[in-house]
Amino acid sequence: MESPQRVGPYTLIRKLGEGGMGVVHLAHDPAGRPVALKTMRADLAGQEEFRRRFGKESEAARRVARFCTAPVLDAGFHDGVACLVTEYVEGPDLSSVVARAPLAGSNLEALAVGVATALAAIHAAGVVHRDLKPSNVLLSPLGPRVIDFGIAQLADAPGAVATVARSMGTPAYMSPEQARGEHVTPASDVFSWGSLVAYAGTGRPPFGTGGVPEVVYRVINHAPVLDGLDERVRPLVERALAKDPARRPTAQQLIDTLLGRPQVPVAAATQAVSETWTPVVVPPAGPPQPREPAASRRLWATVAVGVLAAVLGAAVTLAVVRPWERPDGRETVTTVEALGTTFEVRIDSLVRQGRAARLQWTVRNVGKENAPLYNKFGRGALDRTVSQVSLIPPGVGDALYPAVDGGACRCASLPTAPFNGGDRLQLWAVYEGLPEDADRVDVSLGPLGLIKDVAVEQA
Repeated sequence: MESPQRVGPYTLIRKLGEGGMGVVHLAHDPAGRPVALKTMRADLAGQEEFRRRFGKESEAARRVARFCTAPVLDAGFHDGVACLVTEYVEGPDLSSVVARAPLAGSNLEALAVGVATALAAIHAAGVVHRDLKPSNVLLSPLGPRVIDFGIAQLADAPGAVATVARSMGTPAYMSPEQARGEHVTPASDVFSWGSLVAYAGTGRPPFGTGGVPEVVYRVINHAPVLDGLDERVRPLVERALAKDPARRPTAQQLIDTLLGRPQVPVAAATQAVSETWTPVVVPPAGPPQPREPAASRRLWATVAVGVLAAVLGAAVTLAVVRPWERPDGRETVTTVEALGTTFEVRIDSLVRQGRAARLQWTVRNVGKENAPLYNKFGRGALDRTVSQVSLIPPGVGDALYPAVDGGACRCASLPTAPFNGGDRLQLWAVYEGLPEDADRVDVSLGPLGLIKDVAVEQA
């Protein structure tokens, strides 16, 4: 039976995935904004215990701050269908990226900080995720975003009947106490963080693969296998994977250790992640492309972000990269008068993988006037995306516009909110068909003009 076209006020666009609890769709809210809508299985929604826990736990999920998470926007029952609506995050999940190659360098460190930051926000709301795993971490243009915490068991409900959460948890990433069926606390999520970071950095779960009983046995009884994990994060991962929950650091302590100072606010940690993160471009399905030798990749300058280089064990350095600062000292930045105010436009990165490329740029209103940006960058009168922003390779007559997938632009949408002086937006778009010999392009930003000679970086 096909899924209904609408669930309450939400219009279903396409199926994104399916799990033990239900089905996730890309949907549009009444204002036309993309959201991720998860409908729960009908047999669960019909159980009184589920309905009670669902209401309580989804209300707790609404309290989770949006730092490095996909925030919950709505939860409830529409026409008898239990659903959870979150912000839609554009980007591949961690498992699909690591399947091609493990993360390394600043992106591995940014992942570690970003996921720890999300856990700190989740735990501060009294929620335990309980199912932190690679498929629940999406790699957005601004960094990792943790999803699917909306049906987690409340941390402040010891002894509560875990009807909803009992089926949750993935053996390779669950904590020993969760594997034994014991009550879990935020320390369980920290253990999962350690397993996830180890997987991201090596391409292997630290307790191996195989049947559920053997993996669970290793989680409970064996030491993790961390061979090949970057030594800058390995000591902290080892602490997080302690069998005794009391010996593990908290999510906040993970952040503080990684960033090198005590009590780093989650907002500052989120900003550090976004400035460090290099957007990931996943090419269309096909055989993996050979990776370029590290020596041939361009080195980007690193700068401080208000926190000192961190020391982790022997010394961890979280180098914060500002991709617009090129080794030749040039900045891809311009100031333009448009739409009744003054904008500063900065190209953050243009990263290619094969013939696909992802452009990321920042627009800041440095004037004093409100200048709403929606409906100004789309290719149609009602298009609120940045589909008009194009790349112009040298010697090519036609501009290259963002790719379209399922009728939707693979690009950022613009909010309908005011855009006042001092406001800033980070935007992105994915392009396909970039000539392989194009190492520099011009970028047409529609009403904000043309930025010439932008360097194309290799992923």
